[in-house]
Amino acid sequence: MLFSSPVPYLEDAAPYFAAVRDWPWAVWLDSGNIGRFDIVVANPVRTLVTQGEATTICAASEIQKSSDDPFDLIRAELGAVLVENPDITFAGGALGYWGYDLADRYLHASRSESDTEHMAQMAVGIYDWAILLDHQKKEARLVSHRRYPQTEAVLDQVLRRIETALTPGNSQPRFSVQGGINSNFTQDEYQQSYEQVQAYLREGDCYQVNLAQRFTARATGDAFGAYQSLRKLSPAPYSAFLDLPQMQILCVSPERFLQVQGRHVETKPIKGTRARAQDKKEDERLAHDLLNNTKDRAENLMIVDLLRNDLSKSCEVGSVQTPKLFELESYSNVHHLVSTVEGRLREGCDALHVLRDCFPGGSITGAPKRRAMEIIEQLEPNRRGVYCGNIGYIGFDGRMDTNIAIRTMVYSCGEISCWAGGGIVADSRCDEEYQETFDKASAMLEILKRYSS
Repeated sequence: MLFSSPVPYLEDAAPYFAAVRDWPWAVWLDSGNIGRFDIVVANPVRTLVTQGEATTICAASEIQKSSDDPFDLIRAELGAVLVENPDITFAGGALGYWGYDLADRYLHASRSESDTEHMAQMAVGIYDWAILLDHQKKEARLVSHRRYPQTEAVLDQVLRRIETALTPGNSQPRFSVQGGINSNFTQDEYQQSYEQVQAYLREGDCYQVNLAQRFTARATGDAFGAYQSLRKLSPAPYSAFLDLPQMQILCVSPERFLQVQGRHVETKPIKGTRARAQDKKEDERLAHDLLNNTKDRAENLMIVDLLRNDLSKSCEVGSVQTPKLFELESYSNVHHLVSTVEGRLREGCDALHVLRDCFPGGSITGAPKRRAMEIIEQLEPNRRGVYCGNIGYIGFDGRMDTNIAIRTMVYSCGEISCWAGGGIVADSRCDEEYQETFDKASAMLEILKRYSS
C-alpha cells in the first residue's frame, strides 16, 4: 500500500532538497516552476554505476559487479510492476543519469576522444521514497511504496528533517571559479570541423550532424548555490541537480526525451533556435523567423523522422504519430522549435525497452544516427559524458520521464564543464552555427563569470 504523508507546500523545492542533501546520492528533479512536479530523493537502497563493460551494484555493505546489459540490471532491480497512481508521478524506483557514452555499448562505437572527467556512463540509484511537490494542486507530500524493510524508519527521519529545514536560516554553500574559461575549439578549429561536416553532407554520408563545443574552468567548493543561481537565470521544465559521489550535475534542460505513462510514449525533440532579444519587436521578429524558416523546419523534420523510426522499435505498428509539428517554445535566452511524437508500447515492451531503443536522442546526434555519431567521434576533441545523455526516472509503477541533458554543467575533479552544440545541415552557415553555441551556453557562461574569484 502506498505511503503518502502531507508536508507543508512551498513553490520552491530547494528547502526540501536541503533537508536531505547531506545524505548520499541526493537528487532534485526540478520543474523550474514551469512543469507540474518536483521530485527530491536521497539515500538509495541500491546504486548501479556503469564504467566500461562493468556495472557495480552496491547495496549496504554488499558490492557486486556485472557485465550484463545495464538496462536489464535496472529492470531486475525494479521488480514486479506496481499499479500507477495518476496523482503520484514517482514514489520510488530508478532515478539518475544515462550518459551519452553509454551508447558505445549498443552501437559498438570505438571511442578515442579524451575522457577528461573519467565519469561513469550510467549512475542510477534505486530509491524507495520521494518528496513530491505538485505545483498544479499546490500540495507536497512524502511518498513511498515501502518495498524495502528499512524504509519505514527512514520515512520518520525524512519527516523530521523537513520540519527542521523549513525553518529559515540555511546558509548558501560557497563556490568559486578560478582563472579563465577555456573551450576545446578555437573559432578556426570549429570552422575546420564544420567544413568536414559539410564534406560528409555533400558526399551523402548523413543529412545532419550535431557539433558541440565544451567550455571548462577550474573551480572549488559546493556547486549547489551556483545551481540555484542558474535555475533563476535560465528556468526550464526538465532541470535537475544531482549530488553524486563522483560529481555534481547542474542541468536546466528545456527538452523532454521520453515520457511513458501506462502504454503511452511521448518525445518532444527540439531543433531550431534563435537568441532572445531585449527589444520586444525584435524578439517577436526572431520568433516569427524561426517559426517560418524553411531550413529550421527541415532540420526539425529530419529528427522527427529519426525518432518515429526509433519509437517504432518498441511501439505498436501504426501507433507512432506526430500530433504537433514546429511549435514555438520560448525560454529566458532562446526561442526553440519543438515537435511532439507519440506512440503506444507493444505488448512485452516497457519503458526501459523504449529508452534503450531510442538512446541517445536523435536531436543531439543528427541523422542517420549511427553515422552522425561516428562523425561526432571524429571531430569533437572530448567525450560528452553526461551531456546529451538523459536524466530522469523509471518508477516501480513502470512510468518514466527523462530529459535530454543539454544546458548541463558537470563539476568533478576540481573542474566545471558545460557544452553547447547545434545541428549542421547542408545550408547552414558556419558563423551562425558557431554563434548559436554561445547563445545556448549563455546562461552557463554567465554563471561561470558570476562565480569567478
